[in-house]
Amino acid sequence: MSRPLQVVIVAGSGRRPSRTLGLLNALSAQLSRYIAINTEVVALSELSGQLLSATELAQLPDAVRQKIAAIEAADVLLAGSPVYRGSYSGLFKHLFDLVPQESLSGKPVLLAATGGSDRHALAIDHQLRPLFAFFQALALPLGVYANALEFDNETIISPALQERIALAVQHALPVLQVLAATPAPTPAHR
Repeated sequence: MSRPLQVVIVAGSGRRPSRTLGLLNALSAQLSRYIAINTEVVALSELSGQLLSATELAQLPDAVRQKIAAIEAADVLLAGSPVYRGSYSGLFKHLFDLVPQESLSGKPVLLAATGGSDRHALAIDHQLRPLFAFFQALALPLGVYANALEFDNETIISPALQERIALAVQHALPVLQVLAATPAPTPAHR
């Protein structure tokens, strides 16, 4: 018997509409076709002002601490960022600077990135994977990169991108189906 997985979408864009959030929502929708999930969104476009004023977790307002707690408690993260100058956004990095290092150990993470052109496609492997390796998270086999021409605002208009999303989910399913078949871990008390 399987249980619904707690999926947290972390969208690293500081503005709306956000192609990154559109891509992550499409990944979540594709995943929900195969496995039961409950989804929560952490959109940095909604948190930026509150997030930037803190240099440590204790300085954050309760609403932002709750979002970080959701990241820590998630069964799976769908994490993505727009690519600026070859790397993830500063807001995305700042958020993860505030996430306790041990809290993501072993957690599956499906990586995504968006950019103006395909020349930024390696940001997933050269920037996002090392970030989540630091946390000892389990970066799932395929990430998804999308360029600006594949969207109309947050809506995906590219069949090729839809195929890449489906393929990434297919490669993630073996890990996630095993996770869904195991009992939920009991929350750690702080």
